[in-house]
Parts: sequence; structure tokens; C-alpha cells
Amino acid sequence: MDALSDENSKIISQITGREIDHVAPLTGGCVGEVYRVRLSGGETVVVKTGPAGGHLDVEGWMLRYLRENSALPVPEVISAQESLLVMSYIDGQDALSSPSECHAAELLAALHGVTHAEFGLERDTVIGGIVQPNEPNSSWVAFFRDRRLLYLAAEAEQAGRLPGPVRARIDALAARIGEFIDEPEAPALIHGDMWGGNVLVQGDRIAGFVDPAIYYGDAEIELAFSTMFATFGESFFRRYDELRPMRPGFFEIRRDIYNLWPLLVHARLFGGGYADTIEKTLSRLGF
Repeated sequence: MDALSDENSKIISQITGREIDHVAPLTGGCVGEVYRVRLSGGETVVVKTGPAGGHLDVEGWMLRYLRENSALPVPEVISAQESLLVMSYIDGQDALSSPSECHAAELLAALHGVTHAEFGLERDTVIGGIVQPNEPNSSWVAFFRDRRLLYLAAEAEQAGRLPGPVRARIDALAARIGEFIDEPEAPALIHGDMWGGNVLVQGDRIAGFVDPAIYYGDAEIELAFSTMFATFGESFFRRYDELRPMRPGFFEIRRDIYNLWPLLVHARLFGGGYADTIEKTLSRLGF
């Protein structure tokens, strides 16, 4: 076996009632390590391990929420503990194609059709190990300003990953955010971490989505995130627009506004050039 601790191996065997035959590392896992584990009898599961306080129990809760409240294909949670998550294995290692992008659009349009009375969620969630505060709010503008922009700008500055002058420019934008974004028709359930590494493809179909960071928000913030690393292209957006027509101004203004959130997440986690990208985005917006 490869790097799975004896203690975790014993816990997995107790949970599944099977002995472990083989362990292979998988890519991904911002908080900890990810493994494909073959059990006696041939069943394969995915195991994520992390440190104490790794919030893997929260990830398990989010996956269960998606399975119970949407038709989005996600792994089945077998066991979710703070530092150990055991899930069903989804085979999906192919590259995105035009047909699979169209399928992704159909799946996400359906997900975004799941609505709620308020923005946020009944509990805080996590993205990349960072807590996402989700105290419900009837106003999307206020929720995005307070629970996303201002919250994470403060977290990134406190961690030494965002210079004070850049934080001040974000504060200036936040004070006028209502001039740039509006209230969507309804709070939409979003996956919340929509980049290519979290999209599993098998042939021309989407096999599953992993590593969610869920809450109810403006569906456009999900669409914006998907453009940050060029996860989806023209085929996706054409099909999505057919199913859920996009409001004017998304690509021109709101995409940049909403991508400040994942940029701040990456700045907080990794530092590096993300603060520079945030500065350039702010400059494009006139701040």
C-alpha cells in the first residue's frame, strides 16, 4: 500500500467491512491526500485524509446535501469524519469535449434551478479548507459584499497574502458593489468550486462533480468561476443560455466582479501572483 496510515487503513476496514487490497494516490486534495482504494471483493472507494480540523466532515455533509437536494452526479458518502472521508469511486478521466460541455451545462442549469428562500445556507461550508460563512441573507448584494468580498479580503490580508493597499481598493469596490451587481431572480444552489479538476468526464458525458463548496447564491458566480481557468468554453455557455438565459452584462462586468471571490481564495491559500491578478481586475473595474 502507498502512504495510507495503518490507523486509517484499520478505520476503513471497519467502516466497509472489507480488507484493503491496494492503494493508489490520486491527484487533488488541497487539504490533505486522496487515494483510490481497492477492497477485497473488488469494490473501489476513494479516501481523503487530512489533519485535525481538516473539515472533511463538512465536505461529506455537502456531498450528501447535493445528493438529497439535486440531481447533480456526485460521489456517495460512505463515512465522513473531520480528518477522513470515504466515498464511492467515480471513473472519469477523459478530457472535456463539446458534447460533454453541453452535458455539463444541462446538469448545472438543473442544479441552479434548485432554489431557496434566502442566500447562504443553514450552516457554514468550506472551500479549499477555508471556512465559507453562509449566514442567510435576503439580499444577494449584501451577502456577496459581506460574506464573500469583505470577509475573504480580511482573511487574506491577515494571513499576509494580500497587501493593505489592495485590501483598501476592495473595500472601495465593496462600498459601491450595488452599482455593479444586481439581485437575481432567486437564490440558486451552486456547486461552488467549478474548475476542471472537479469535473469528472467519461467519454462524452459528465460522470460526476467532486469537491463542492455549496451555498445558495447568484448562479452567475458559478459561471464566472468556470471561466477563471477556462474550464468550459463556447459549447457550454451556448447550451446553458438555451436552458437558463443569461442576463446582459455578465461577460462585460459581472464575471470580473464575481471572479474576485475565487481569486481571493487562491490568494489566501497560495499567495504568489494572485494578488497581482486581483489588482489588475480592480484596475479594469476602475478601482
